[in-house]
Amino acid sequence: MPTAKIEYLGELRTEAIHLQSNTAIFTDAPTDNKGKGAAFSPTDLVATGLATCMITTMGIKLAERENELKGTTIEVTKIMYSEPRRIGEIHVKMVIPVNDFSDKDQQILIHTAHACPVAKSLHPDIKQIVEIIFQ
Repeated sequence: MPTAKIEYLGELRTEAIHLQSNTAIFTDAPTDNKGKGAAFSPTDLVATGLATCMITTMGIKLAERENELKGTTIEVTKIMYSEPRRIGEIHVKMVIPVNDFSDKDQQILIHTAHACPVAKSLHPDIKQIVEIIFQ
């Protein structure tokens, strides 16, 4: 079964419908590449996908241990390289507000983040700089 249906709307804008949930997201080309920057760019979604995959897999791991990451925040920065134009770096800064995790649990969470499916699917030339702060 397909995952999504995408329609090109013109002027460098798309609408993607997630077929299972019927939710929509829009993309626009970024302002540094002839776009309006009015929505996530496709490369923004890749960077965001990395961060959301990390926190989701960490959440799954913690649910198995009857714990959670509610209130965790993440800042994602995507850095583009040129020739060829591509994602060169993705910086992920995650702040986990409740620090009642043991050192072992923290190491498990860090390992889980780095082992998420998106992290393992990205080309090895894309630098993944990940900072996880337990407060």
